[in-house]
Amino acid sequence: PAPAQVGFRKGPGPLLSRLASRSQLELVLCAVTVSLALLLSVAVVALAIQYRRDPSHSTCLTDACIRVASKILEALDAETDPCQDFYQYSCGGWIKRNPLPNGRSKWSTFNSIWDQNQAIMKHLLENATFNSSSEAERKTQRYYLSCLKEQRIEELGSQPLMELIDKIGGWNITGSWNQTSFMEVLKVVSGTYRATPFFTVYVGADSKSSNSNVIQADQSGLFLPSRDYYLNKTANERVLAAYLDYMVELGVLLGGAPEPTPARLQMQQVLDFETQLANITVPQAERRDDEKIYHKMSIAELQPRAPAVDWLDSLSYALAPLELADTEPVVVYGDTYLQQVSDLINGTDRSILNNYLIWNLVQKTASSLDQRFETAQERLLETLYGTRKSCTPRWQTCISNTDDTLGFALGSLFVKATFDRDSKAIAEEMISEIRAAFEVSLDQLDWMDKKTRQAAKEK
Repeated sequence: PAPAQVGFRKGPGPLLSRLASRSQLELVLCAVTVSLALLLSVAVVALAIQYRRDPSHSTCLTDACIRVASKILEALDAETDPCQDFYQYSCGGWIKRNPLPNGRSKWSTFNSIWDQNQAIMKHLLENATFNSSSEAERKTQRYYLSCLKEQRIEELGSQPLMELIDKIGGWNITGSWNQTSFMEVLKVVSGTYRATPFFTVYVGADSKSSNSNVIQADQSGLFLPSRDYYLNKTANERVLAAYLDYMVELGVLLGGAPEPTPARLQMQQVLDFETQLANITVPQAERRDDEKIYHKMSIAELQPRAPAVDWLDSLSYALAPLELADTEPVVVYGDTYLQQVSDLINGTDRSILNNYLIWNLVQKTASSLDQRFETAQERLLETLYGTRKSCTPRWQTCISNTDDTLGFALGSLFVKATFDRDSKAIAEEMISEIRAAFEVSLDQLDWMDKKTRQAAKEK
C-alpha cells in the first residue's frame, strides 16, 4: 500500500486504551480543558489582587456567569464540612447526579463532555446535505458511514484483513510468509496503518521550542494497558490468560488452524516477546522529568544507537511525501529504550518478529471487522475492565473509530460547526489578558529576584 498522507499525533499510550473507548480527540479536549483551567487559575489570582484594590467591582450577573455558578453549586455537597472531606464537599453533588453509566468502567466530566461532542459529530456526519470542499473531511464521512453498514461488514467477514496480510508478505501463524521483509512490514504496519510496534513516532511541538514542530520517537509496543500486567504475572494471571485466548482466537479467525495447533505456541511466543518489551519499558514514574528523557539528535545520530531499524527509510515512508535527509532532527524520549529494543530485535527469531508485527496490525484493525471479532474483544475487555463493549451504541463506536483514524479531519469538522468566527479572536484576547494578569502577579512576588522574574515572564 502507498504511505498514508495523514497527520501524526502523539500516541495514546498502550494500544488497548483504544478498545476502552478512549480517543485522541477526547485526550486533546481534556488537555485543552486542563490547560485553560490552569491559565484561568492564574488569572483568578491576579484579578483577585486587583479586585481587593478596586471596590467598584461588582458580582458578575451575565447569563454565562449565572450558568457557570449554577453548575458549580450543583457539583457541591453543601452538607459536608470541607475541612473534614474536601473532595466530597466539592464533588459530592456531581457524583450523586451522575451515576456510572452501563458499560463504563469510569465516568467523569470529561467523559460527559465527550459524549456530548460525539452527538454533535454524529449529526454532522449523518447529514444528508453534507458537502465539504475538503477531501479529508469527505473521507471522514465515508469512513463513518461505512462503519455503520453492519450487514456488509458481516458479509465480508475477515476477508479484507486476510487479503491485506497476504499483500504485505503473509503471517507465519496463518500460512507462508516472507522471511526477508522485516523493514517493509514494519513500514506498512506503523507508517500506513499507524500501529506502534516497538516504538511510536509522531510529529508535535518541540517541548523546548514550542513554536516549531519536530519528529519525536518514544517507547511503545505493549497491547495491555500497563507494563505491570506483563511483569506481575501472579496478580494478573487471569488477564494474561484471557489475552492469550484472545490472540489465539483472532489468529484462528484469520485462517489459522483450529486448536490444538501451533497457533497457541506461536502466540505465547508473541506474548513472551511483549513481556521482554515490558521489561525494558521505562515506568511512567521515572519519566516525569522532561529534562532527563529529552534527547534531540539527527537521524544520522539515531541510526547507530538503534541500528536494527533503518530510520531514514522508515521515517521517510511514514511522512511521505515530505522528503527527509539524515540531518533531520528527532527528539527521542526513550533513548535507552530504543537502544535496548534494537538489541532485542537483532536477537529475536524472525518468525517471532513477523508474528508480533502482524499481530500489531490485527489488533489495530480488528474493530473494523465482523461481529466475531467484536465478541472476542468484548470478552477480553470484560476481563480487564468489568464492562462489555456491546453496551455502546454502534454509532458511538463508529465515531471513536473515525476519530482514531481521521482525527484531524473530524476535528476540523467539529470546530467549523461549533465555533463561530469570533471565537478565535475572543480566545486570543482572553489568553492575552491572562498573560498580562500573570505578569502583574509576578511583579508582586517579593520572594522572586528580578532575574528569575524576567525568566518566568519569558517562559
